[in-house]
Amino acid sequence: MPSSDLAPQAFSHRLKRRIKQWLGPQGVFLEGFLRHPVMVGSIIPSSRFTIDRMLAPVDWDNCRLFVEYGPGVGTFCRPVLDRLRRDGQLIVIDTNPDFIDYLRRTITDSRFVAVHGSAADVEAIVRAHGHDHADYVLSGLPFSTLPEGVGPAIAAATHRVLRPGGAFLVYQFTARAQALKARYFRRIDKAIEWRNVPPCFLSWGWKDADPAD
Repeated sequence: MPSSDLAPQAFSHRLKRRIKQWLGPQGVFLEGFLRHPVMVGSIIPSSRFTIDRMLAPVDWDNCRLFVEYGPGVGTFCRPVLDRLRRDGQLIVIDTNPDFIDYLRRTITDSRFVAVHGSAADVEAIVRAHGHDHADYVLSGLPFSTLPEGVGPAIAAATHRVLRPGGAFLVYQFTARAQALKARYFRRIDKAIEWRNVPPCFLSWGWKDADPAD
């Protein structure tokens, strides 16, 4: 390639790097959305109102393993770690290696584990980190745009990996995930957080104990 073509490319690369540095986590999030719009639910991270309301039903005293699908740049990670017991663990799973690399660089809490992989493999991931089950699983994945069959596979695996009394916490910008969850969870609490941009559908699918147990 002629040297005359390298100068504009080098300038463009430096400019993009400086813009991303200036934007901080927002820049990483925006880049992830632009590269993988199907896998990232929104161009804007969730608001503190959504975070607080989504996490409010969690019994933190009895939560030893919290799992998150699609953590992005850690919008929920830090609030979860702030609430999580000292001997608990937070495992986050994302298919985007840029997000995983960013989280590993910026979150140094010993309770935190970032895994590059698919949420459909949550059972194997949980076992690989020494756990039999998860207490709570949180997801902001855009179920309405996931490839065919991936959403049901994730929902089914999540139901299996949860302990009785645990819950699948989902926040979305459409209500499609609620219908999907209804195939696996008999008890689902629902709400809408209007203060989020855009407004967000929230749901908590509870894995009740089998009456025969």
